[in-house]
Amino acid sequence: MDKHRNARNIDVLLFDDINLLDAAGPVQAFEAANTDNRIRYQTRYVSLDGAPVRAGCGLRLVADARLSAAAGGADLLIPGGAGVDALTTNTGLLEIIRKRAGTEGRLISVCSGALVLAAAGVLDGLKATTHWSREEDTRNYPGVFWDLDRINITQGKVFTSAGVTTGIDLALSIIQADCGPKVALSVARELVVQLRRTGGQSQYAFHLAGQFAKGETLTELIEKVVAAPHLDWSLDALADAAGMNARTLTRRFKRDTGETPAQFVEKVRVDHARGLLSGKLPLKQVAVDCGFGDLQRLRRAFQRQFGVQLSDYRNMFT
Repeated sequence: MDKHRNARNIDVLLFDDINLLDAAGPVQAFEAANTDNRIRYQTRYVSLDGAPVRAGCGLRLVADARLSAAAGGADLLIPGGAGVDALTTNTGLLEIIRKRAGTEGRLISVCSGALVLAAAGVLDGLKATTHWSREEDTRNYPGVFWDLDRINITQGKVFTSAGVTTGIDLALSIIQADCGPKVALSVARELVVQLRRTGGQSQYAFHLAGQFAKGETLTELIEKVVAAPHLDWSLDALADAAGMNARTLTRRFKRDTGETPAQFVEKVRVDHARGLLSGKLPLKQVAVDCGFGDLQRLRRAFQRQFGVQLSDYRNMFT
């Protein structure tokens, strides 16, 4: 039996000032899928001229070949990094991307690599995501439906992810679609990561709020809310958990997060709901698991936070 039969070929674009994790993360996931004496993915490293490059961290990377428009149906993976800005104006590269978009190969971007796909025009009319810090840059591409709170987005054979470690999330979703959940779960276990992360990029802003809060008490409380949004997090319950009175807790929350405790809890719960809505859980169960309890409360909170109906958001995944 040919262990290379039906293997997918992936060209990984290398360039100066590439974010090393943007490339290494998903590539390692694809490599970990080559189990049971089966080669499911074969990666090749390409640069614009075939010459070595230097990553943003200083590591020198050697390419296997020069990037070409004729790739025999191979997928093209474009990582992010500070060097992306130069790529968005490289007319030769953009033309190659457009040509490859017309082949059977898939286009995959990690982090700010999505801006290169956008510059080539292949994201026009599609939903896409990229790193949250690149919001200002996304305005240069109004033809793209950007959703910067999504971990990753699949649109046909075009894939985008939010940034850095989310490239692993994207690779896992591709592996699951290509090879089935058993192989994807095996890869997730090998890499010691979640098979499917709930929530969006804003989820990590909640963790950061906790890390930069003044004092361990508020930090620990924020982490508890994020970890278990389904629990009773009324103001009194929050105050009890923090070991302070409700007035003091509210003052400290506003000082460190700019929000009241109630506003913070609602944001955490709605963000958790976003992750669950991409699955097939009944809406009433989503409301319970997120801590709203009642579906109408979830609907109203979702409308307040995102300005869209709950049902309309779920339809994006069907």
